[in-house]
Amino acid sequence: MRIKIIYFFILLVQISFAQVTFKTNVSKTTLGLNERIRVDFTIDKQGADDFTPPDFENFTVLAGPSQSTSFSSINGKTSFKQTYTYIIQPIAKGSFLIGSASITYKDEVIKSNAVRVQVTDAIDIPEDPNDPRFLASQNIHLVAEISNDNPYVGESISIIYKLYVNLNKVNVQNTRELSAPSFNGFWKQNMEVSAWQATDGTYRGEPYKYVVVKKALLIPHKAGELEIDPLEMEVMAGVPMGRRDFFGNMMFNDINFAASSGKRTISVKELPEVGKPLNFTGAVGSFRFDVKANETNLKANESTSIKVELVGKGNLKLIELPKFNAPAGLEIYEPEHQEKINTTMSGMEGSIYDQYAIVPQFKGKFKIPEVSFSYFDPKQEKYFTLNSDALIINVPEGQSMDGQEQVVAKQNVVGNESNIRFIKTKATLKPAQDKTDFYGSPLYYVLLLTPLLAIPAGIFLGKKKEERDSDIVGNKRRKADRLARKYLSEAKRNMGKKEVFYESLERALHNYLKAKLQVETADISSEKVAELLREKKVEQVIIDDFKEVLDDCNYARYTPSSDVQIKEEFEKAKSVLAKLDRFL
Repeated sequence: MRIKIIYFFILLVQISFAQVTFKTNVSKTTLGLNERIRVDFTIDKQGADDFTPPDFENFTVLAGPSQSTSFSSINGKTSFKQTYTYIIQPIAKGSFLIGSASITYKDEVIKSNAVRVQVTDAIDIPEDPNDPRFLASQNIHLVAEISNDNPYVGESISIIYKLYVNLNKVNVQNTRELSAPSFNGFWKQNMEVSAWQATDGTYRGEPYKYVVVKKALLIPHKAGELEIDPLEMEVMAGVPMGRRDFFGNMMFNDINFAASSGKRTISVKELPEVGKPLNFTGAVGSFRFDVKANETNLKANESTSIKVELVGKGNLKLIELPKFNAPAGLEIYEPEHQEKINTTMSGMEGSIYDQYAIVPQFKGKFKIPEVSFSYFDPKQEKYFTLNSDALIINVPEGQSMDGQEQVVAKQNVVGNESNIRFIKTKATLKPAQDKTDFYGSPLYYVLLLTPLLAIPAGIFLGKKKEERDSDIVGNKRRKADRLARKYLSEAKRNMGKKEVFYESLERALHNYLKAKLQVETADISSEKVAELLREKKVEQVIIDDFKEVLDDCNYARYTPSSDVQIKEEFEKAKSVLAKLDRFL
């Protein structure tokens, strides 16, 4: 009987909880990137507390939580609702899930339903002069200015993003980047924007103030119609309400407005086939070319250096210098590659060179033939071929190359009887000594007690493993650190395979960042990494080196790279990671 009563009360409790409703409702399930939605979390029982909202991933919380309650009684039937309301706005396009919220009712945690919403492109805002968003859209403009939208493959162009604001109509308070543009088909180098400085300008013939928010140097590496995705920013602005407060100050309606630069299309021209030299490898710009020796009169086994140098303006970082043929008798070593390049919005300018160490093995005169280098000048729209002078390495002293063949004289085999050893016919055996019994020996007791001692040790190690397994952040960090070392080793093994090498090196750098900075791969960008490293008090020189290695991995796959460059890239990455370890 008692058991039946207990079951009866349990059933009543279950029925009571089954009647609790905790729902998630949204104002719309499909919206544009520049729209916002209202999210309500409603429970129909009084006495609930400890409300916990979802994390609203991929959304910005504009307002909330605001709490409201309602109570009604009709014909003796009462109803109660408690609602938690948020106003949110998406930060990216796609299909996103608004997760479950949780609340505690009678010591039980109850979860609401999850809701999926679809975010599309920004929609046109209706022309309503009383709508603050419409006023913001008419007076805030994000523009991408491109220096040349019809370049040749390999020709440098610049892109500058400017935010134009009509300060007579709106008051910008803050901004935040929602999505960065992608530059598929381009080599890219971001240029630093040190501080935002308002400058007078015009937009569609009207006076505006503008600030430069982002700029980059681009070099297309393929022909065709290349699209640049838009830069999108959230602008927090104040729009005048048309009335003043008690003190006569203008009252503003604060809004969040999504500004977009819009997609841009670059029509990239293929380099002409007419007149293209056979030795052309993709150099575009205007250059000078020279091959010179440090010393041309040597002795055998003395060394000199030969420098193959290119000076000028163009896609210098994407150029592989030509090699020269060394005659027999000269030993040539792998070159040392150096770059002295200044990158500005007008392009890259400076010099690159390969310096070879040369060691003559014999006396004589050795001719290094002329070396040719070809490039395309986009301003003159024609190809040029530059030829260096032939070099003569004179070695008046030393051994001649003639008569170097060595002859080994035959010799008779000399027998030596002392080399033969006789086999022994008598053995010197000794009787085996008596051994003590294993039972009762020290080893017996050690083996007997070892399992007993292993029990507390196993318990201790089990607890440590349990603590380690529960350390989610630490495990992710250790896993990323192991992956960084794995891919760094993989990059070293694949130095002869350029694409595999740079992919492995990039994965190693990404996993190093995940291990040290707890940053996800999707959040990794040069600006984000620099900001996090500065927070860790890392020296700016080291940050610049790390950004350069990270950027090199992005474009090096599409450019010719020598074995020496790949080896230098690997050593540079190892050096930068070693320096970062001192701070992280």
